Amino acid sequence: MNDQWRNRDFDTSSIRFSFLKTTMSVLVANPRVIYRELAQRDPNPPSSSTSTSTCSVSVQTPTPHKKRGRRTVDWRAKASWMGGSAAAWGGPTSVEMEPIEGTEHLDQVLDRAKELSQPVIIDWMASWCRKCIYLKPKLEKLAAEYHPRIKFYFVDVNKVSVALVKRGNVSKMPTIQLWKDGEMKEEIIGGHKAWQVVDEVREMIQKNI
Repeated sequence: MNDQWRNRDFDTSSIRFSFLKTTMSVLVANPRVIYRELAQRDPNPPSSSTSTSTCSVSVQTPTPHKKRGRRTVDWRAKASWMGGSAAAWGGPTSVEMEPIEGTEHLDQVLDRAKELSQPVIIDWMASWCRKCIYLKPKLEKLAAEYHPRIKFYFVDVNKVSVALVKRGNVSKMPTIQLWKDGEMKEEIIGGHKAWQVVDEVREMIQKNI
């Protein structure tokens, strides 16, 4: 009796071993069976299209760069409106004003400006005038905004002839004048704060260019 059960167990083991051997042979010969089995277990396997869309999102141009580009365009447009500021394009931040030393020199400056159809700015000042000394470097910074289109000059009334001072019809210092087409068009007497004077001079220029 025991021998019969042993024979049955042996036959069952042989059948299982034979089945497993056959199954493994089929899987090795046809790997698609494995993929199909996995696909049935996971109905939403990862696809190459999903990976591609993720990469495309990651390589999009970052928004901050676009904003910086717009700010740069607006900033340059503003610089152009301000008269083509050389400082805004990497030019000087201050342009030293040239002195006018006589009536003939004034005529040469005005003739050159007339040929270019551009105004000139003349700062009438005195070396003993504290407001004049303080305002001068502020005007030279303003000159950089309009360089090289508009030239800024100064006249030290203590170092020139009375005839030149009368030509400017100046009685108070500092006086900032705008000359165009050989004539004095507007003037500002700079008795108030320097930043206010600079703003008024800028407005005066904008009206005449």
